[in-house]
Amino acid sequence: MSAVSATSRHRASWVRTIASRAQVEAPALADWLGAVTSSLLLILSFPNFELAPLAWVGLVPLLVVIARRPHPVRALILGWTTGTIFFYGSCYWLTYSMIHYGGLPPVVAYLLLIPGAIVVGLFPGLFAVVLAIAIRRWGSGALLLSPVVWVAFEYARLGVTGQLWNAIGYSQAFFTNNVFGLFTEPARWGGVYATGALIIGVNAAVALVIVSRSRFNYALAAALLVLVLVTLVVSFPRTVKSGPPPFAHVIAVQPNVPMNLVRSAGEDQQLLQRHLSLTTQGLAAVPEDKVPRLVVWPESPMYFAYSSDPELQQLLQSFARERKVSLLLNSQEPAPTRGIYNSALLINEDGRMISQYDKIRLLPFGEYVPLPRWLPGASLITAIVGDFTPGANYTLMPIGANKKMGVFICVESAYPSIARALTNGGADVLVNISNDGYLGPTAVMRQHLANAVFRAVENGRPVLRVTNSGITAEIRADGFIQDQTEGFQPAVRLYSVNEALTTETFYSKHGDVFVQGCSVISLLVLVIAIAQRQKGIAT
Repeated sequence: MSAVSATSRHRASWVRTIASRAQVEAPALADWLGAVTSSLLLILSFPNFELAPLAWVGLVPLLVVIARRPHPVRALILGWTTGTIFFYGSCYWLTYSMIHYGGLPPVVAYLLLIPGAIVVGLFPGLFAVVLAIAIRRWGSGALLLSPVVWVAFEYARLGVTGQLWNAIGYSQAFFTNNVFGLFTEPARWGGVYATGALIIGVNAAVALVIVSRSRFNYALAAALLVLVLVTLVVSFPRTVKSGPPPFAHVIAVQPNVPMNLVRSAGEDQQLLQRHLSLTTQGLAAVPEDKVPRLVVWPESPMYFAYSSDPELQQLLQSFARERKVSLLLNSQEPAPTRGIYNSALLINEDGRMISQYDKIRLLPFGEYVPLPRWLPGASLITAIVGDFTPGANYTLMPIGANKKMGVFICVESAYPSIARALTNGGADVLVNISNDGYLGPTAVMRQHLANAVFRAVENGRPVLRVTNSGITAEIRADGFIQDQTEGFQPAVRLYSVNEALTTETFYSKHGDVFVQGCSVISLLVLVIAIAQRQKGIAT
């Protein structure tokens, strides 16, 4: 009886210990407020709010509550909460297609968004864990490790989930047009991660001043702010070269093909004529010189199938020959084993199809289903969203007599490696054909454009973004956006492409060396902090 009583008392004591520790380590109300405040500030810094300066202080509340009570479990909960709310709030537009084209009730659509937000929200949570461990070991001065650790987990997010959407650096994409590219130009050497690191650096310095009472830490914060400022100044863009002649005139067609298109011969013909009419309108505005002319039609729900449609072939070949233009269009093309590529085709001035790029990075649950075919329901989902075959080659296409263009399709603009591979292959200009129409008149339009801005700066190449429903725009090699269209209306733009500002960048040559270095440092910080703690416990 006494043994049973002793066991019961031991269990009760263990439960009380766990409960007491949980109570001590659980986030307090002030902690939750800090996490939620950071989430809201970051959401406001992105389109469509676009209060970009808020990103430079948006993480301060989270960093402060972590530094004041740096327990790893508490930090994980708070960081994960911040990330989940941020991604949910800034990517709410993912529900648009579920509601308007999938027929789901809004409540169900917004509930279905939660799991994805939780998954990607984990990475800010892991950042918070590493930071808390470092602060426990070395004090609040370890806040200055925040820039390195943050971008390391953004890089990890891309590697694990395949998504880098709304990395914090993208919040500054449209500052290019306001402050001469000051906040995007660091991408020339470190990609979007470099801009992100500078943003987090300012956040960390401000947080350190708030939590610290040490003159030494004040000096560290001041030094970090000076380092950020010097880096921005050193990265400042070059002046625009004057007078380089254009090597191509590009007629960008935004046809605004409706997303709820009901396929019929009559409607297809009407929309094809809209493409041709807008193209003719654009050609009429092209200067009469010997510069080659390229017409670009975007990705759209029309689903041209050039190789299997002789009538379309004959029409487009004749159009190209008669008007002496090249035509770049999106088409579904046959792939091995009865598959289908999402392709970009180039028809030259002689009416010959001379080049084909097959989309490499497909959109999960949009162009393929990332589930085993044997899984119940996988075949049904595949029938709804499509089942494309990914391409494998970074194909360059001729533009003019001796220039080349690299074409990438839709969400491929969110993958830095694709634009970089095309640039290293010899692309003089990058072209992004896209269709965001399924996601409606939402923030996705400008968030997607932000990706293209950074691809231009990272590679020192102009990017021509041609979309079905907007935003079509010319992005200079310094990230400056020119002559953009309004959304959800037919439009045509003329872009004369030259070599102004085009340059070879450190990023295009060496890739993610900066963020890879940050990842190594973050791992070393974690290992050393844990090892020293274990050594301290042992002694």
